[in-house]
Amino acid sequence: MKLFKIETGSFKLDGGAMFGVVPKVMWAKQYPADENNQCNLVMRSLLINDGNRIVLIDNGLGEKQDEHFIKNFGLFGDDSLEKSLSTAGYSFDDITDIVLTHLHFDHCGGTIKYNEKRELVPAFKNATVWSSQEQWELAMNPNKREKASYLKENFVPILESGKLRLFDNNMFLTPNIELRLVHGHSSGQTIVYINYNGKTVIYTADLLPLVAQIPIPWVMSYDTRPLLTLEEKQSLLEEAVEKNQILFFEHDFYTECCTVKMTEKGIRLDKAMKFEEIL
Repeated sequence: MKLFKIETGSFKLDGGAMFGVVPKVMWAKQYPADENNQCNLVMRSLLINDGNRIVLIDNGLGEKQDEHFIKNFGLFGDDSLEKSLSTAGYSFDDITDIVLTHLHFDHCGGTIKYNEKRELVPAFKNATVWSSQEQWELAMNPNKREKASYLKENFVPILESGKLRLFDNNMFLTPNIELRLVHGHSSGQTIVYINYNGKTVIYTADLLPLVAQIPIPWVMSYDTRPLLTLEEKQSLLEEAVEKNQILFFEHDFYTECCTVKMTEKGIRLDKAMKFEEIL
Protein backbone atom coordinates (compact mmCIF):
# COMPACT_ATOMS: atom_id res chain seq x y z
CA MET A 1 0.00 0.00 0.00
CA LYS A 2 1.08 3.55 -0.77
CA LEU A 3 -0.38 6.79 0.62
CA PHE A 4 -0.20 10.25 -0.96
CA LYS A 5 -1.26 13.61 0.43
CA ILE A 6 -3.33 15.49 -2.16
CA GLU A 7 -3.58 19.23 -1.50
CA THR A 8 -6.48 20.63 -3.54
CA GLY A 9 -6.52 24.28 -2.43
CA SER A 10 -6.79 26.72 0.47
CA PHE A 11 -9.66 28.90 1.65
CA LYS A 12 -10.89 30.95 4.60
CA LEU A 13 -13.72 30.52 7.07
CA ASP A 14 -14.87 32.59 10.01
CA GLY A 15 -13.03 31.72 13.22
CA GLY A 16 -16.14 32.01 15.34
CA ALA A 17 -17.92 29.51 13.13
CA MET A 18 -14.96 27.14 13.34
CA PHE A 19 -14.84 27.19 17.14
CA GLY A 20 -18.47 27.64 18.15
CA VAL A 21 -19.00 28.65 21.78
CA VAL A 22 -15.27 28.72 22.60
CA PRO A 23 -14.26 32.38 23.19
CA LYS A 24 -11.84 33.89 20.69
CA VAL A 25 -9.45 34.83 23.50
CA MET A 26 -8.94 31.07 23.91
CA TRP A 27 -9.07 29.66 20.38
CA ALA A 28 -6.98 32.40 18.76
CA LYS A 29 -4.00 31.29 20.85
CA GLN A 30 -4.25 27.88 19.21
CA TYR A 31 -5.34 28.80 15.68
CA PRO A 32 -4.78 32.35 14.38
CA ALA A 33 -7.27 34.54 12.54
CA ASP A 34 -6.71 37.56 10.31
CA GLU A 35 -8.07 41.09 10.74
CA ASN A 36 -11.43 39.92 9.39
CA ASN A 37 -11.60 37.08 11.94
CA GLN A 38 -11.04 34.53 9.17
CA CYS A 39 -8.88 31.43 9.56
CA ASN A 40 -6.75 29.83 6.87
CA LEU A 41 -7.88 26.30 6.01
CA VAL A 42 -6.85 23.72 3.45
CA MET A 43 -8.72 21.03 1.53
CA ARG A 44 -6.42 18.04 1.96
CA SER A 45 -7.39 14.77 0.33
CA LEU A 46 -5.75 11.37 0.68
CA LEU A 47 -4.86 9.01 -2.17
CA ILE A 48 -4.48 5.31 -1.37
CA ASN A 49 -2.90 2.82 -3.74
CA ASP A 50 -4.07 -0.49 -2.30
CA GLY A 51 -2.88 -2.83 -5.02
CA ASN A 52 -5.62 -3.13 -7.63
CA ARG A 53 -7.66 -0.27 -6.11
CA ILE A 54 -6.59 3.38 -6.25
CA VAL A 55 -8.82 5.25 -3.83
CA LEU A 56 -9.22 9.00 -3.41
CA ILE A 57 -10.84 10.31 -0.24
CA ASP A 58 -12.62 13.62 -0.93
CA ASN A 59 -11.46 15.98 -3.67
CA GLY A 60 -11.90 19.59 -2.58
CA LEU A 61 -13.87 22.41 -4.12
CA GLY A 62 -13.26 21.73 -7.80
CA GLU A 63 -13.06 24.41 -10.46
CA LYS A 64 -16.69 25.10 -11.35
CA GLN A 65 -17.45 28.01 -9.02
CA ASP A 66 -17.70 31.62 -10.15
CA GLU A 67 -15.68 34.62 -8.97
CA HIS A 68 -18.34 35.65 -6.45
CA PHE A 69 -18.16 32.28 -4.75
CA ILE A 70 -14.36 32.32 -4.79
CA LYS A 71 -14.29 35.78 -3.23
CA ASN A 72 -16.74 34.81 -0.47
CA PHE A 73 -14.55 31.93 0.64
CA GLY A 74 -11.20 33.63 0.07
CA LEU A 75 -9.58 30.95 -2.05
CA PHE A 76 -5.81 31.37 -2.22
CA GLY A 77 -2.60 29.52 -3.05
CA ASP A 78 -1.40 27.43 -5.99
CA ASP A 79 -2.46 23.94 -4.95
CA SER A 80 -4.94 22.08 -7.14
CA LEU A 81 -6.33 18.59 -7.40
CA GLU A 82 -4.86 18.03 -10.84
CA LYS A 83 -1.40 19.28 -9.89
CA SER A 84 -1.27 17.23 -6.70
CA LEU A 85 -2.38 14.05 -8.45
CA SER A 86 0.24 14.60 -11.13
CA THR A 87 2.96 15.17 -8.53
CA ALA A 88 1.98 11.86 -6.92
CA GLY A 89 2.29 10.18 -10.33
CA TYR A 90 -1.41 9.67 -11.08
CA SER A 91 -4.05 11.02 -13.43
CA PHE A 92 -7.81 11.40 -12.99
CA ASP A 93 -8.31 8.28 -15.12
CA ASP A 94 -6.19 6.14 -12.76
CA ILE A 95 -8.62 6.49 -9.86
CA THR A 96 -10.83 3.43 -9.33
CA ASP A 97 -12.78 4.60 -6.27
CA ILE A 98 -13.74 7.92 -4.69
CA VAL A 99 -14.94 8.02 -1.11
CA LEU A 100 -16.87 11.18 -0.32
CA THR A 101 -16.91 11.72 3.44
CA HIS A 102 -19.92 13.96 2.91
CA LEU A 103 -21.35 16.15 0.18
CA HIS A 104 -20.60 19.68 1.40
CA PHE A 105 -19.04 21.64 -1.45
CA ASP A 106 -15.49 21.72 -0.07
CA HIS A 107 -15.34 17.91 0.03
CA CYS A 108 -16.89 16.76 -3.24
CA GLY A 109 -16.65 19.63 -5.75
CA GLY A 110 -13.83 18.03 -7.69
CA THR A 111 -15.93 14.96 -8.52
CA ILE A 112 -17.68 16.76 -11.37
CA LYS A 113 -16.24 19.10 -14.01
CA TYR A 114 -17.35 21.01 -17.08
CA ASN A 115 -16.37 19.51 -20.41
CA GLU A 116 -15.57 21.57 -23.52
CA LYS A 117 -19.32 21.97 -24.15
CA ARG A 118 -19.92 23.29 -20.62
CA GLU A 119 -21.69 20.07 -19.73
CA LEU A 120 -21.35 18.62 -16.24
CA VAL A 121 -19.52 15.29 -16.43
CA PRO A 122 -17.54 13.05 -14.04
CA ALA A 123 -13.95 14.22 -13.63
CA PHE A 124 -12.89 10.63 -12.81
CA LYS A 125 -14.39 8.63 -15.66
CA ASN A 126 -13.24 5.23 -14.38
CA ALA A 127 -14.08 5.70 -10.70
CA THR A 128 -16.91 4.30 -8.61
CA VAL A 129 -18.11 6.99 -6.18
CA TRP A 130 -19.02 5.95 -2.63
CA SER A 131 -21.34 7.89 -0.31
CA SER A 132 -23.46 6.88 2.63
CA GLN A 133 -27.16 6.49 1.90
CA GLU A 134 -28.09 8.85 4.72
CA GLN A 135 -25.76 11.61 3.51
CA TRP A 136 -26.93 11.24 -0.08
CA GLU A 137 -30.60 11.54 0.88
CA LEU A 138 -29.82 14.59 2.99
CA ALA A 139 -27.94 16.25 0.14
CA MET A 140 -30.79 15.62 -2.27
CA ASN A 141 -33.33 16.99 0.23
CA PRO A 142 -31.28 19.30 2.47
CA ASN A 143 -32.39 20.87 5.71
CA LYS A 144 -32.35 24.66 5.95
CA ARG A 145 -29.20 24.63 8.08
CA GLU A 146 -27.07 22.85 5.49
CA LYS A 147 -28.77 23.78 2.23
CA ALA A 148 -26.15 26.36 1.20
CA SER A 149 -23.40 23.74 1.55
CA TYR A 150 -25.01 21.30 -0.90
CA LEU A 151 -24.47 22.37 -4.50
CA LYS A 152 -26.31 19.88 -6.68
CA GLU A 153 -23.98 20.38 -9.63
CA ASN A 154 -21.36 18.62 -7.48
CA PHE A 155 -23.24 15.38 -6.98
CA VAL A 156 -26.43 14.94 -9.04
CA PRO A 157 -24.33 14.14 -12.17
CA ILE A 158 -22.76 11.25 -10.22
CA LEU A 159 -26.15 9.58 -10.03
CA GLU A 160 -26.81 10.28 -13.70
CA SER A 161 -23.46 8.71 -14.65
CA GLY A 162 -24.36 5.38 -13.03
CA LYS A 163 -21.13 5.47 -10.99
CA LEU A 164 -22.74 6.06 -7.58
CA ARG A 165 -22.66 3.37 -4.88
CA LEU A 166 -24.46 3.92 -1.59
CA PHE A 167 -23.92 2.13 1.74
CA ASP A 168 -25.91 2.34 4.94
CA ASN A 169 -23.65 0.75 7.56
CA ASN A 170 -19.99 0.68 8.51
CA MET A 171 -18.11 -1.33 5.90
CA PHE A 172 -14.72 -2.30 4.52
CA LEU A 173 -14.07 -0.91 1.05
CA THR A 174 -10.97 -3.11 0.91
CA PRO A 175 -9.45 -5.27 3.65
CA ASN A 176 -7.29 -2.26 4.57
CA ILE A 177 -9.84 0.57 4.22
CA GLU A 178 -12.74 0.79 6.67
CA LEU A 179 -15.60 3.30 6.37
CA ARG A 180 -17.35 4.30 9.61
CA LEU A 181 -20.41 6.51 9.87
CA VAL A 182 -20.84 9.46 12.24
CA HIS A 183 -23.68 11.95 12.43
CA GLY A 184 -22.86 14.99 14.57
CA HIS A 185 -21.46 17.31 11.90
CA SER A 186 -23.79 16.10 9.15
CA SER A 187 -25.89 12.94 9.09
CA GLY A 188 -24.09 10.01 7.50
CA GLN A 189 -20.61 11.53 7.39
CA THR A 190 -17.90 8.93 6.70
CA ILE A 191 -14.67 8.65 8.65
CA VAL A 192 -12.01 6.51 6.95
CA TYR A 193 -9.66 4.16 8.82
CA ILE A 194 -6.65 2.94 6.84
CA ASN A 195 -4.46 0.01 7.89
CA TYR A 196 -1.05 1.13 6.68
CA ASN A 197 2.07 -0.91 7.45
CA GLY A 198 0.69 -2.06 10.79
CA LYS A 199 -0.47 1.44 11.77
CA THR A 200 -3.94 2.94 11.59
CA VAL A 201 -4.33 6.30 9.86
CA ILE A 202 -7.68 8.04 10.45
CA TYR A 203 -8.99 10.50 7.87
CA THR A 204 -10.95 12.62 10.35
CA ALA A 205 -12.86 14.80 7.83
CA ASP A 206 -15.17 17.28 9.58
CA LEU A 207 -15.57 15.33 12.79
CA LEU A 208 -12.16 16.72 13.75
CA PRO A 209 -10.95 19.24 11.16
CA LEU A 210 -8.13 20.85 13.21
CA VAL A 211 -5.62 19.93 15.89
CA ALA A 212 -6.95 22.87 17.92
CA GLN A 213 -10.30 21.07 18.15
CA ILE A 214 -8.92 18.01 19.96
CA PRO A 215 -10.35 19.19 23.33
CA ILE A 216 -13.77 17.55 23.40
CA PRO A 217 -15.94 20.72 23.85
CA TRP A 218 -14.23 22.57 20.98
CA VAL A 219 -16.65 21.92 18.13
CA MET A 220 -17.77 23.92 15.11
CA SER A 221 -20.91 26.00 14.80
CA TYR A 222 -21.33 24.21 11.47
CA ASP A 223 -22.14 20.95 13.28
CA THR A 224 -25.85 20.17 13.10
CA ARG A 225 -25.87 18.08 16.30
CA PRO A 226 -22.98 19.33 18.43
CA LEU A 227 -23.76 17.16 21.46
CA LEU A 228 -23.51 14.10 19.24
CA THR A 229 -20.24 15.45 17.83
CA LEU A 230 -18.89 15.52 21.40
CA GLU A 231 -19.69 11.85 21.86
CA GLU A 232 -18.29 10.85 18.48
CA LYS A 233 -15.09 12.84 18.99
CA GLN A 234 -14.55 11.31 22.39
CA SER A 235 -15.01 7.80 21.01
CA LEU A 236 -12.61 8.42 18.12
CA LEU A 237 -9.97 10.05 20.33
CA GLU A 238 -10.13 7.44 23.09
CA GLU A 239 -9.54 4.70 20.52
CA ALA A 240 -6.72 6.74 18.96
CA VAL A 241 -5.01 7.02 22.37
CA GLU A 242 -5.49 3.34 23.20
CA LYS A 243 -4.25 2.07 19.84
CA ASN A 244 -1.72 4.84 19.07
CA GLN A 245 -3.54 5.71 15.85
CA ILE A 246 -2.52 8.60 13.60
CA LEU A 247 -4.96 11.42 12.82
CA PHE A 248 -4.86 12.89 9.30
CA PHE A 249 -6.43 16.35 9.12
CA GLU A 250 -8.39 17.49 6.08
CA HIS A 251 -8.58 21.19 6.93
CA ASP A 252 -5.71 22.12 9.27
CA PHE A 253 -3.51 24.69 7.54
CA TYR A 254 -0.62 24.16 9.96
CA THR A 255 -0.66 20.49 10.99
CA GLU A 256 -1.09 17.53 8.65
CA CYS A 257 -1.06 14.61 11.08
CA CYS A 258 -0.70 13.88 14.78
CA THR A 259 -0.99 11.37 17.57
CA VAL A 260 -2.84 12.04 20.83
CA LYS A 261 -2.33 11.18 24.50
CA MET A 262 -4.27 11.21 27.75
CA THR A 263 -3.38 14.01 30.18
CA GLU A 264 -4.79 15.40 33.43
CA LYS A 265 -6.86 17.81 31.32
CA GLY A 266 -8.17 15.07 29.04
CA ILE A 267 -7.04 13.96 25.59
CA ARG A 268 -4.52 16.32 24.04
CA LEU A 269 -1.99 16.53 21.21
CA ASP A 270 0.94 14.17 21.61
CA LYS A 271 3.11 14.64 18.51
CA ALA A 272 2.37 16.81 15.47
CA MET A 273 3.80 15.42 12.25
CA LYS A 274 4.26 16.19 8.61
CA PHE A 275 2.59 13.66 6.37
CA GLU A 276 5.93 12.27 5.20
CA GLU A 277 6.77 11.24 8.78
CA ILE A 278 4.05 8.59 8.83
CA LEU A 279 5.22 6.86 5.64
